Amino acid sequence: MLDEWIAAAKTELGIDLDVDTGVLLDLARDAAHGVARPAAPLTTFLVGYAAAHAGGGPDAVRAAAAKAAALAQCWARDADGEADRAG
Repeated sequence: MLDEWIAAAKTELGIDLDVDTGVLLDLARDAAHGVARPAAPLTTFLVGYAAAHAGGGPDAVRAAAAKAAALAQCWARDADGEADRAG
């Protein structure tokens, strides 16, 4: 069903892009768990915007997603460190 949804959404939005759903879902997971649940959709939106700003295409999406995922993972490590120091 997810592939059908992506195809329908791309058609509705008038875009032709190979979407690596695994990369985006991993990013959403990292943002949700490393920052906060609402960060997942907001972060994926920002990645899409950054990718478009960088010229678009699958490589731009992957590059922006990698940067955002690394940031979310850093936030999670920092939060864990603060919790350890507070505990």
